[in-house]
Amino acid sequence: MVTQHHSSALPAPAVSAAYPMAKPGYGKRTAPGQQARARDDFALLPARERYVAGFVDHLPDGAAMSVKQLAKQLPLYGQQAISTALKALSVAGHLRRVRCAVGAGDETRWVFRTFWSRTARDNEWWATYLATETASQVAAPAPPPARAEGPAVAGPAPEPTAVPPQRTPPQAPDAEPTQTTTPSPAYLALAQLGRNDHRLGLSADDCTTLEPLATQWLDRGVTTDYLTSTLTAGLPAQIDSPSGLIRRRLIDKLPPQLPATPNTPPPTRRLLVECTDCGRPGQPEALPDGLCRPCHTTHSAGGRPSPDATQIAAVKAHMANLRDLLKPV
Repeated sequence: MVTQHHSSALPAPAVSAAYPMAKPGYGKRTAPGQQARARDDFALLPARERYVAGFVDHLPDGAAMSVKQLAKQLPLYGQQAISTALKALSVAGHLRRVRCAVGAGDETRWVFRTFWSRTARDNEWWATYLATETASQVAAPAPPPARAEGPAVAGPAPEPTAVPPQRTPPQAPDAEPTQTTTPSPAYLALAQLGRNDHRLGLSADDCTTLEPLATQWLDRGVTTDYLTSTLTAGLPAQIDSPSGLIRRRLIDKLPPQLPATPNTPPPTRRLLVECTDCGRPGQPEALPDGLCRPCHTTHSAGGRPSPDATQIAAVKAHMANLRDLLKPV
């Protein structure tokens, strides 16, 4: 139960225009469904927590939320005091720190966010809200921009705009039609062979004739670099017919057709809550008040948790071993 403090808290300083913003996808995120700002916001909190909460509440989404950056802007308190205040705000239901894996394969990275609610929320509300955030991360492969309050409503699709007919300028009777077809990747790979090795110079007609054979390679999943390296590997010292040699290699070295891989569902984007005190990650339901079990025990008892019997026995055995090693022979 939070005890109301009647002592007047110092007003939070105005947010500086130069306050640093976090990288896209990081920093502060405002939770939805909050009450409008009022003069008695955070009135039940102690003076220091009211001071920090008022400052954080006015930060824009995406602002850096590290203890170091907050301490630079709040000169009345050091980093240790700011860290303790953030822990208290987490217990009071205003704050949750989370990390989320985004991307796929080698591009997977962790995105760190601090969700903020001016209106105090209980553990059940935070667990439900963060579960909704997890579902949104599954649907979105990239970190979203600053989260807008309330559900997004899809508007009606725009009606197609009629394009007026375009007039084609008249051409002279003897003028040749303009070539607008873009060469295929297979054609470009064949045309580039002569640039890489003059012995494999092909004419335009040669590239057009060999293009279907090279396209078969690309249709089987190989890259143009793989195609080029295979066609140019182990060339003889003298080549009399470049087109004949390339044709023979395109036919003889055609890679096998691999079976199509089944469609696999996208990986689940895990969203983990971080302990506001020590940073240990876990599921929302495993971190009540935004604190892991040891830190929650410390906060509830007002001291450090006592070690269990196994830890005590291990320490005693280690000390006994050290004393045996120090005994004179």
